[in-house]
Order: sequence, then structure tokens, then C-alpha cells
Amino acid sequence: MKVLVVGGGGREHAVVKKLKTNPEISEIFVLPGNGGIARDATCVPIAAKDIASIVSFAEANAVDYAVVTPDDPLVLGCVDALEEIGVPCFGPRAAAAHIEGSKVFAKALMKKYGIPTASYESFDDMDKALAYLDAAPVPTVVKADGLALGKGVIIARTREEAKQAVTEMMRDHKFGRSGEQIVIEEFLEGPEVSVLAFTDGKTLVPMVSSMDHKRAGDRDTGLNTGGMGTVAPNPYYTEAVAQRCMEEIFLPTVKAMNAEGRPFKGCLYFGLMLTKDGPKVIEYNCRFGDPETQVVLPLLESDLFTVMRAVTEERLADVEVKFAGRSACCVILASKGYPEHYEKGFPLEIPEAIADQVFVAGAARKDGALVTNGGRVVGCTAVADTLPQAVEGAYRLASQVRFDNSYCRSDIGQRALLALGEA
Repeated sequence: MKVLVVGGGGREHAVVKKLKTNPEISEIFVLPGNGGIARDATCVPIAAKDIASIVSFAEANAVDYAVVTPDDPLVLGCVDALEEIGVPCFGPRAAAAHIEGSKVFAKALMKKYGIPTASYESFDDMDKALAYLDAAPVPTVVKADGLALGKGVIIARTREEAKQAVTEMMRDHKFGRSGEQIVIEEFLEGPEVSVLAFTDGKTLVPMVSSMDHKRAGDRDTGLNTGGMGTVAPNPYYTEAVAQRCMEEIFLPTVKAMNAEGRPFKGCLYFGLMLTKDGPKVIEYNCRFGDPETQVVLPLLESDLFTVMRAVTEERLADVEVKFAGRSACCVILASKGYPEHYEKGFPLEIPEAIADQVFVAGAARKDGALVTNGGRVVGCTAVADTLPQAVEGAYRLASQVRFDNSYCRSDIGQRALLALGEA
């Protein structure tokens, strides 16, 4: 079978490496892919948002199945367009992807169906938003309604910071049209947990939980990024918490989307906060998280392609989805200056002996060699019997990858180890 994967980052590299293990798959195309993914699949320079060209390529190359992973093409209807030409897909249609495409929609959905989340107000008028902030409690959270590369959420510690965030989003268009509407919501406190889940619109199977590290600097300082590292499983996500999330959040969300005429099929991501009042939803994503995927999929023992097709064909209940009872840690090596300004084009050296444990996010090929081509360059993932071993292993891998102007956080996994009493 010929499989097409839409996207070009570390998440897609993790998906490709897992798909490669299925003997039924004869060829994997990745659009656009990157220089590192080219080691494992055929990369084609078609942008992930160029839906028309993706469809034309799928037709011309007799693609049998497609996996659409990034948020933009999902929200733009890439799955809809591919299914219209008869290509079965893993990923939600545009109507369902709206759960990530609009935070205003997502918050209204949770309010309507009683799914626990932070209290909030939404605005499409800047003056009204600023007036609301005059009396709103701080800290508070300001969110751009639409997609913003994971950077459209501002935790404002003061009223002035909140008003600045609103002004930058709504007047200065910092995130383009994504900031035309905003959500201002209650600041929640507690451990954060990421849970990805396979769902075919009827059955939902959570994957192993994970803990992301969003901030650029150690001890969670600096700007928000797309993610500087992850560990799995998340020690705060106990069996009791998991059961409560299934009953109060996961299944009610699937049912709510069905009730709204937006059945969700694919990977549904739950960003959760474990508050003193119980678990609450911080955000939904309509796809695999990045870099959560880089620790979750290496722990998946079941065949990913088999699970994906079961989701597409709405028979997930008939397929075993099994994860190893082990731990994983991913350390991101980024270009110095990320998530703001950074240089590209430095030679990137990944020893062949560790290549299978390195997921390439931002690299290109120049004269046959890899060079850096992004903010987050690679994710180094180690799987081990214990979390301390996985953390140590990930940093050992990261020390072997070389490129100029590289940096990484030195404390990935420390909060998790502290929760386990092993820091």
C-alpha cells in the first residue's frame, strides 16, 4: 500500500517511523517532509496547506491511504478533499477539526455540555475586552481564537500584561486573523497533563499520558514554544484520575461533537489541568501533539497503521491498542533564539547508531548533507524501564547530536521525577 503523510516536523517523523514497521506499506510519501524524514520516506515539496496540490499528488500517485497530522490542513479540510477523491484518511474532517480551529467554539461546546473547564468570556470587540479586564481577577489567560502555532495563549500575571496581550492580538494582529476573536479565561492551577486519544466517533481509546515542557528556559521561564521536551507517562495521571477524565471529559466530548453534527475521527488531544476541584480541560487539539507524539508512539506496541485504519473504518472497538509499561523522555534540541529570531543553515550531524531514536523537526538537505532549517531542530527520545533511566538516556542521545547554535533545556522530566520522589 502507498501511504501519504501530510506534514513536515518531528511529529510526522515519529509517525513515519512507526508506519514503516507495517509490512503492508510499500511506500510512504511525506508532503512536504524535511531533510531528516527523507531518510525514512519519500519527501515531496508540497506545502501542508496546499490542499489542491496534495489532492492532485494523491490522485497521480494512486495513494491508498493518507494520514493528515498538522492542525492547519485539518482545519482547512484536507481530509474532506482527500476523501472526496476516494482516499481514506486518518484525521478529522474540517467540521470536527473546528474543536481546535476555534477556541470560542471549544469553550462554548464545553459550557453547553457540562464538560469541566475554566470559566471564561469571549470577545470580538477590543474595547469590551479591555473593559472586562478592569475587574477580572489576575492572573488571567488570554487566548487567540484561531490557530497560532501553539503561541496564541498568554498567561498574564498582571492586568497590564493582560491588556497588552489583548491589544497585540486584536489591534496589532500579532497572530493575524486568529486574534480577531479572543477568549479571556480563569487562570487554573495544578499539574498539567496531555492525553492523546484514538477515536472513531463511537469508541475512544486514550494513549499513554505525557507531560509537556512549553517554556523556552529552565524552570519554566522564558517564552512559550511549541514544546521543548516531554516525558511519558505523566506521574500525576493516576488510574483514578484517568477514570474520572474518561467519564467527565473524554466520552462527553465525543458525544457532544456527535450531537453537534461534527463527529470526530482521528486523534483527539486533551490538554488537562488537575485542579483541586478535579480535572479540567485547558485546550483541545484535533491531532497528535508535538512533541508528545515523540514519547507516546515509541511506547505503542500495537501496529499504528492497523489502529489508524480501524479508526477510519469505525471499528476501533475491535482492535487492541496496547502500550508498553515503560517510560519515555524526549529532549528537543533547538536553534538558539527560538521561538523568536534564530539562524539556520548549520551542518547537522546525527550519528547513524542513534538515528532511529532521533526525530528530525527542522532540517533540510544541502549538497547531500543535513543542515538546520527551523527553530526546533531534533527531538531525542529514549525509552527505558524507569523514568530516571529514560531522562538520562534522552540527554545522552542529545549530547551526540551536533550543530552550531544549539540549545536545550537541562531540566526536562525534573517535575515528573519530583512527583515520583526521584528528583
